Amino acid sequence: MSELNTQSYTTRIEEVKNTIRLAIHGKDDVIDMVLCSFFAGGHILLEDIPGVGKTTLVTALAKVMDLNYRRVQFTPDVLPSDISGFTMYDKNTGEFSFREGAIYTNLFLADEINRTSPKTQSALLEVMEEGRATVDGVTRDLPKPFLVIATQNPIGASGTQKLPESQLDRFMVRLSMGYPNHKSAVDILKGDSHEIIREMPDIIHRDEILEIQKLVSNVYVSEALYDFAVSVTEATRNEDVFTLGLSPRGSIALLKMAKAHAFLSGRDYATPEDFREVFLSIANHRVLLSTKAKATGITVNAALLNAFGSCHMPKVN
Repeated sequence: MSELNTQSYTTRIEEVKNTIRLAIHGKDDVIDMVLCSFFAGGHILLEDIPGVGKTTLVTALAKVMDLNYRRVQFTPDVLPSDISGFTMYDKNTGEFSFREGAIYTNLFLADEINRTSPKTQSALLEVMEEGRATVDGVTRDLPKPFLVIATQNPIGASGTQKLPESQLDRFMVRLSMGYPNHKSAVDILKGDSHEIIREMPDIIHRDEILEIQKLVSNVYVSEALYDFAVSVTEATRNEDVFTLGLSPRGSIALLKMAKAHAFLSGRDYATPEDFREVFLSIANHRVLLSTKAKATGITVNAALLNAFGSCHMPKVN
């Protein structure tokens, strides 16, 4: 890996963070995880109540990183064809022409994904997994880079369609922004986030994002850390605590996110602390607590931290 490229991008990524902070106050940890997931090539699920800045965060990200951006408010009447596109007969030419769906963009915001039908959810998640869409037998690649950020409201289940665990697993991370602290709430009142975002400069361009993703994939991971990642995954398969543990896809997400965290920290090698920092974000939507564990009152995050802590953490020189 080029040390010069790494340092150059690290400086500019820090500028991206500082710029987004002008509109998103007091949520540095969420901003870090969003950027890690993006540079690791994974999609993001933002699960939170309305009005805490989810859409503002996505809009700011699109602006500072020069991304084409589309948003769809998911409702029961949104169809799979609205997402992936459709063919239409043109009576003037006597031929069928393809009309792109909303997914043909760099950054796609699926707002309140749990309020649309399972069929439409599945259509989106299939596109996320494949990086391409097939309509009437013709497969078309999506633009690169490509990122889906889906939101869902955990409060008020009326009219919602819960994502099954097999589909939740397609998201690299699940994040929650939460309420702002008092100082951040005051800062929000003093500013106009829409105006702030309009004035944000393009700091990293979309063609550079592909280079960053390649640099992230080349971050060095020692043999001991590969073994550690698998051990952590296996620790979540303790049947006394979990009825569903991390899958191999979860292991891959952990590895990719740790590499991205190392890169954003200015390093071309991963450490155990990188794995620790990203673990809850990649694991909290992939596991289910056992009935026995629930009876003890333990939370998912606490159980995951116990699992992580049960694994011997290697030393990296």
